[in-house]
Amino acid sequence: MSCFVTLDSLSAVTPEGRLLFDDLTLALGRERTGLVGRNGSGKSTLLRIVAGEAAPLGGNLMRSASVGVLRQEWPGDWRVGDVLGVRAGLARLARVLAGEGDAEDLAEADWTLAERVGAALAEAGLGAIALDRRVATLSGGERTRAGIARLRIDAPDLLLLDEPTNNLDAEGRAAVTALVHGWRGGVLVASHDRALLEHMDRIVELTPMGVRAFGGGWSAFAAARAAERARAAAEVERAGDALRGAEAGAQRVQERQARRDRAGRVYAASGSAPKILLGRQKERAENSAARGMGLGERLVGDAAARLAAAREAVEVITPLTIALPATGLPANRWLLAFEDAGLVRGERVFGPWRFEIVGPERVAVTGPNGAGKTSLLRMAAGQSAPDRGTVRRAEGRVAMLDQHVGLLDPEASVLENFRRLHAGATEREAHAACARFAFRNRDALKRVRDLSGGERLRAGLACVLGGETVPQLLLLDEPTNHLDMESIEVLEAALAGYDGALLVVSHDRAFLEAIAVGREIGVGSAGAVP
Repeated sequence: MSCFVTLDSLSAVTPEGRLLFDDLTLALGRERTGLVGRNGSGKSTLLRIVAGEAAPLGGNLMRSASVGVLRQEWPGDWRVGDVLGVRAGLARLARVLAGEGDAEDLAEADWTLAERVGAALAEAGLGAIALDRRVATLSGGERTRAGIARLRIDAPDLLLLDEPTNNLDAEGRAAVTALVHGWRGGVLVASHDRALLEHMDRIVELTPMGVRAFGGGWSAFAAARAAERARAAAEVERAGDALRGAEAGAQRVQERQARRDRAGRVYAASGSAPKILLGRQKERAENSAARGMGLGERLVGDAAARLAAAREAVEVITPLTIALPATGLPANRWLLAFEDAGLVRGERVFGPWRFEIVGPERVAVTGPNGAGKTSLLRMAAGQSAPDRGTVRRAEGRVAMLDQHVGLLDPEASVLENFRRLHAGATEREAHAACARFAFRNRDALKRVRDLSGGERLRAGLACVLGGETVPQLLLLDEPTNHLDMESIEVLEAALAGYDGALLVVSHDRAFLEAIAVGREIGVGSAGAVP
């Protein structure tokens, strides 16, 4: 296999000087490589280094092929032709065909360009788009498709993609997957999209313990990681047994020595032995006791160190878990009803929508970007009113978390946010509520703006569900968009154990399956005002 990029003993730090990774050695060739790791582990930095947009702290990078980056954002005043990088080339062809070209135009004209542009746009699902259309008028999915078309025109040897399916609907995700799956060169993609990662030839994980590579896609990686966690947990159990055995052995040594000491004192008190013999016996007994106690202390110390190392490995390998409080929701309790509810925005109408949620149902809202999914959630939460129809809810028992956890003040601490949202809670009660969501002691005093995506969502859950009255219907708007894989799994495990109802907007099919969604509401596309 030809090697496009070679990373040799690479290291990188954040702008603040925190080490991201060290001694990273990796070869990238004609294969699909998925890059995973916790938020802040250096995935985006590594992609920027490979692209030549950032310099490593140390090590060497050798590039022997062309590299292309899937970009999804451009200045709003750009045209589609600018995004594709073909405006100048097409203008040159137009001049030549009009008989207005000069010698340079004739020499530089790419006679295959128009055909390649048309083919690239068709493959990306943008066959009918105008090249002079402004970027500001494109949807998020259209911008991603334009970036895909640019890559198909440029045809680099190695593709770099950084969380390419974030904020995309099902069609946008399918377009990215088709690009990755059908690319004939190499691909390096940082993503938490398990469906996309399933198409990888290998998974490279950035961890606090170093860089590890696993052959195969996401399923193979998940199986290997589960086995590793099981081994780590078994080592904790073995180390705990060894420590208890060492402590018991040391205790037996101390008890035997104590019995010998008592017997020696009785013998000495009888006066039947010469003093010189008693002195030698005492010296031997003291030396023997010292050796026995020293050996016991060493065994206990070694066993304790082994247990500490095993526990540290489990903390690094296995993510934390949180348990959401019980809601006490009865199976027949009515929570939400949409009765032909809809919105009118200019010339567009969203809806009408008609559905109910009763008891601990788990419902997903699905549909393309721009179809009104977030607007539906906001109406369900009472944050906006319908322009048509009616929305009824169980007041006081419905709560919403958006993907940015906007209910939190980023400048305040987790504890301060909780007390602001639950004015009647004492400081002790607020600390206890935060601790139930793994914000213990000083962690509760962290400012929200300094939290990772997973920590921020966990803080939002603490503020929403940690109060005296627990919501029975939780509304979630794309909750996995800014989370790393481990945070997604923590959230999935927590929601799987939640006994309340869920109304969720998400394009992540694996997430919806993990939280056992039983019903979907398709919102379709917005129509014209009748």
